[in-house]
Amino acid sequence: MNIEIKISKKRVDYIKAVKYLEKRHAQVLNNKKPELIWILEHPPVFTAGISYEEKHLLDKNQNVITTDRGGKITYHGPGQIIFYTIINLNTRKRDIRWFINVLENTIIDTLRFYKIDSVSNRKKIGIWVKHKQKQKKIAAIGIKIKKWVTYHGFSLNVNVNLNKFKKIVPCGLKNRNVINIKDISNKKTNNIKKILVSNFISNLEY
Repeated sequence: MNIEIKISKKRVDYIKAVKYLEKRHAQVLNNKKPELIWILEHPPVFTAGISYEEKHLLDKNQNVITTDRGGKITYHGPGQIIFYTIINLNTRKRDIRWFINVLENTIIDTLRFYKIDSVSNRKKIGIWVKHKQKQKKIAAIGIKIKKWVTYHGFSLNVNVNLNKFKKIVPCGLKNRNVINIKDISNKKTNNIKKILVSNFISNLEY
């Protein structure tokens, strides 16, 4: 399996990242570059997918970057892992639900390593954990598939500033709290990026 694995040490501006994804998407589609896994963090930013509604922005002083990924509004920032993929489904399975399952299972398998039980939810896309008798969102998924090549991906909260989510209705879901890995696991997350990559490839090949 020829997939380039790119892990950025410095935070990457969101708009620059999207432009890179779009360029790489075309290159993968035309077989000029290999598929890609790109792990990074963004500086603080609110982004909105194609289902975004203005009522989901509670703090109207915040700037929101619109994008062509699926989903509504979310927050990205330091302490949150961004996992982008550019995968050619033409050479695998032309099945959107299958690929979303790959992403979901990648996150669930990784959280299991940290002794965290989590579930996916068809109606409320993302990965959820039960904490203090409440369902809380720990990962958000938002992808775009064009000509059966994927881009964008998911975000996983490790130790992000959760107060930022109070400025929005995350993913359009009212009264749904968000949570970090650090809130519910004492295990060190030094190797989490390698674990995510390994689990993603295993689920993709399964």
